[in-house]
Formats: sequence, C-alpha cells, structure tokens
Amino acid sequence: MKDITISDFKISEQISIGQLTTNYDLEASEDKIEKELEEVREKLGKLQDTMYAHGKYAVLVCLQGMDTAGKDSLIREVFKDFNTRGIIVHSFKVPTELELKHDYLWRHYVALPARGKFGVFNRTHYENVLVTRVHPEYIIGENIPGIHSVEDINEAFWEKRFNEINQFEKHIAENGMIIFKFFLNLSKKEQRDRLLRRLEKQEKNWKFSPGDLKERKLWDNYQACYEDMLNKTSKFHAPWYNIPADDKATARYIVAKILYDTLKEYKDIKEPELDDEIKANIELYKQQLENE
Repeated sequence: MKDITISDFKISEQISIGQLTTNYDLEASEDKIEKELEEVREKLGKLQDTMYAHGKYAVLVCLQGMDTAGKDSLIREVFKDFNTRGIIVHSFKVPTELELKHDYLWRHYVALPARGKFGVFNRTHYENVLVTRVHPEYIIGENIPGIHSVEDINEAFWEKRFNEINQFEKHIAENGMIIFKFFLNLSKKEQRDRLLRRLEKQEKNWKFSPGDLKERKLWDNYQACYEDMLNKTSKFHAPWYNIPADDKATARYIVAKILYDTLKEYKDIKEPELDDEIKANIELYKQQLENE
C-alpha cells in the first residue's frame, strides 16, 4: 500500500480549487485500506488516552465539504476506537434563536473541547463564509449593527470576517488547541451518484432533501467560496488539508493518518508521572488491598 506524506495534502500556498484532486490512489484494495485504518485508529485511540491523562493540549478537528462528502461516516469510522469520555462531536445546523443573539463565533467557541479532549466540528465556523456568502440574505438574520440589507454586505465585510476567524484560531492555538481542518473534496459527478443512491435505496431516503438539488445548482458559487476560504485561512497554526473524497475509504484513512502522524510528533505528550510519595509507597498500598 502506498505510503502517504502529510505535505501532499496540506495547503501551504495559493491554490486553484480546480487543480486539487478529488481522487487518490492508495494502490491497495478496499479491504487493505480498511485494515490499515483499523491499525491507525487504534493507535489514535491510545494516543488520545495519553492526551486525556496529560491534560495539556486539546485537539479540534474541522470537517467541511459539499453535501454527501462523507463527513458523518468519516467521524464514525475514524474515531471508533476512542474512549467516549475523550471526544465530543458537534454538528452545526441553522443557528438557533439564542445563537443569533450572540456573535457568529460564539456557538463555536463554547463548543471547543477542553484540554485532554478531541472535539470534532461536523460543519464548522467556516459555514459563516461559505453558506452565508452564497446566500448573503442569511446575514440579515444575525442582526449586525450597520448591516441593513444585502447591499451592505461587500467584499470588505468578508475580508473582516476572514480576519476574525484567523484571529479566533490563532488565539485558541496559542492556548493549547491543536487544529486540523479537513476539506473533503468531492467531485460534482460523485455527488450526483451519491444523491441518486439516496433516492434509490429506501434505507437512505431519509438523508435526501429537495434542498440538496437547489444547493447543487450553486456548485460553482460554492467552489469559488471554498477556494477563497482555503487561500485566506490555511495558516501554519491551523492548516487546511485537501482530502480527496470521491472514495470514502481512502478519505477516512488519509484523515486518520494525518491526525496520528502529526500528533505523534508532540514529544511532550506523555502520561504524567506519579507523585514521589505515591511511587515510594506502591508496595504498601498493594499490601493494604491484598490484606483486606
């Protein structure tokens, strides 16, 4: 099976989204890829246990992609071996009435994982420069001072929002948050095939919404917004990774491998040592228990 290199997927320079691949050949069968994923996710699970005991870093995993990109199933398969106490997943939907009474980053900030834990954002704060940019009328619902109509939402508005997001991520990174941002890059043809499967398979029907077809018609708009987002917000402390998503098994393995290979380089992540007094009296404590 082909060995992968993180740099092959990290966005570290200006990109054109049309040149980013949606397919990646691991030169292995699906069974082999799934077996390799099992091994990597087991290592990730053990590493997370150590991180939980260590309590110095938190990990934020951000997943963005077009509808049907495979975010839900990726979360299920990549984090299957995690202790549930060490991971929390947030799926961000349309903002609630309470959330709209705060700034757009508030609901994401309060959902951040505590030190020692993993947090997964299924759709993220980047919806605020993707969906709202394609549908600027949604911004009116945020009730922002100075924004009275769509005409008030200009390029300067979006530049300001990009800067705010970059500062938000810089702040949390400086305070112990290790940030991974994965763009699940799906081709338009593969999205069509997955939508058709949702219609053809009864057990998948519940996933389909007519709104999916309306958003699909705006594919080019979304691609332009994704390109701008990737170019303006992939930073050293919070890089974006382009994950070819036309094959789900491949995408899951690449995400898991990037997570593990990056985190294992943190040499200061280790289980805390026992207090000297406890260490010196371990045999005594054992005797007390054995003599009960």
